[in-house]
Amino acid sequence: MTTRRMLITGASKGIGYSLAERLAGLGHELVGLARSAPAEFPGEFYEVNLADRRATDVALEKVLSGGPVDAVVNNAGIGRAGMIGAVDLDDLAELYDLHVRAAVQVTQAALPSMRARGWGRIVNVSSVVTVGLLDRTAYGAAKAALEFCSRAWANELGPAGITVNSVAPGPTETTLFWQHNPEGSESVARYRAASRVGRFGRPEEIAAAIAFLLSDEAGYITGQTLRVDGGGSLGGA
Repeated sequence: MTTRRMLITGASKGIGYSLAERLAGLGHELVGLARSAPAEFPGEFYEVNLADRRATDVALEKVLSGGPVDAVVNNAGIGRAGMIGAVDLDDLAELYDLHVRAAVQVTQAALPSMRARGWGRIVNVSSVVTVGLLDRTAYGAAKAALEFCSRAWANELGPAGITVNSVAPGPTETTLFWQHNPEGSESVARYRAASRVGRFGRPEEIAAAIAFLLSDEAGYITGQTLRVDGGGSLGGA
């Protein structure tokens, strides 16, 4: 197996951290970015607020000074609830900026080394909410934009040997999920009712799907959205 240098945003906990552990176990070199550093990380880690463009540039300069990047996972994100009619426009702008602008910024920084090597992997982490779930206008619109980016970038980068895909998790037992969907809330009841496997996902299950799309074996898959949601998207919105 070829050892790759892989960059994960939002790598300090949840899906990002589980992915880092899995990839490190496969022998890859890991670089993590997030607002706060974990107690331990299986590779390089840079503490950075990705909502700050200049700070993001500085962190990316440090990453690239350590060597080329072969793969990027745009996983960092935050959630905001709100039905149309009650959407906070500042929330909308903040979510678009973090989910879309940061993904573009990080990806563009890594692209030259991928192009030079003729091999690359980009995975954008989306969400089940893009099928039209209630109460998630700002979050869902930002994640849907990421799914568009995956398709557009796949078109642009395929000839360079770079694949681009999205993974759209369903409700997953992470700190972020429970912060925005407290036990006993209407949204938790709705998500549970939609699950065809009768439970929420685990971070390591989402990480396994992302790790596959980063592998050499997934080289014929590009421009796709893999829904890892326990069947929660089968009923649409």
